[in-house]
Amino acid sequence: MSDLPGIVVTGASGRMGRMLIETVGASNAARICGAVERPGHDWVGQDLGLCLGGTEMGVTVTDDPATAFAGAQAVLDFTAPSATVAFARAAAEAGAAHIIGTTGFSNDDLTAIAESAKKTVIVRAGNMSLGVNLLTVLVKQVAAALDEDFDIEIVESHHNRKVDAPSGTALMLGEAAAEGRGVSLEEVADRGRDGITGARKRGDIGFAAIRGGGIVGEHDVIFAGPGERITLRHVADDRSLFAKGALKAALWAQGKEPGEYAMTDVLGL
Repeated sequence: MSDLPGIVVTGASGRMGRMLIETVGASNAARICGAVERPGHDWVGQDLGLCLGGTEMGVTVTDDPATAFAGAQAVLDFTAPSATVAFARAAAEAGAAHIIGTTGFSNDDLTAIAESAKKTVIVRAGNMSLGVNLLTVLVKQVAAALDEDFDIEIVESHHNRKVDAPSGTALMLGEAAAEGRGVSLEEVADRGRDGITGARKRGDIGFAAIRGGGIVGEHDVIFAGPGERITLRHVADDRSLFAKGALKAALWAQGKEPGEYAMTDVLGL
């Protein structure tokens, strides 16, 4: 058995699942020790390598998280909120670090995840790239430096199969802007405009979502003031950067105390 940390990938057949498996497999720092798919999926019970069109890996795809997580050091999870909440519980019971790239959580979901973080390390981020996490730091600093004469608008673009809006990254950026201004995002977020909405409310943080084609991810934070605008922008051209960030988080999490962490912790930002 290899001494490398064992990693389980959930949602193994999806685009991010495949990318995560490929990224871990190409690294010299970790190994795939398990894969999870939903009950009834064609891959369940099959060798992961054969499912991916390659040679046998000796890893059987399962629909039982407890079985997959037993003995694993980390779980990489970019699935759906309800599944992630269940995975968090299973990871906590197994003592495996849970790296969460899932977005679209409700407040109840986040409460449940926080409860699981009492038993294990959870790294949760709406985006795991270095660039976006650096952008959140810059957004907080700019928001703190500018008063409410500067309106804040966050515009995000993604592929046509994304199911939640605003994106998790957009909400991360909104939280950073709100924190910079010393306010609660829930109190100032404007997440939908249609019809005769009236003038923009001073101090609000607006969100706009674009969906189309195969856009990997684009985010603009606009500070629009009297006579000038500042735009901070991040463009993702390749989703492998999210997988690399998730692997980095999994390795960073080893030996850490239980708790909920962000990618800014992982990256030292």
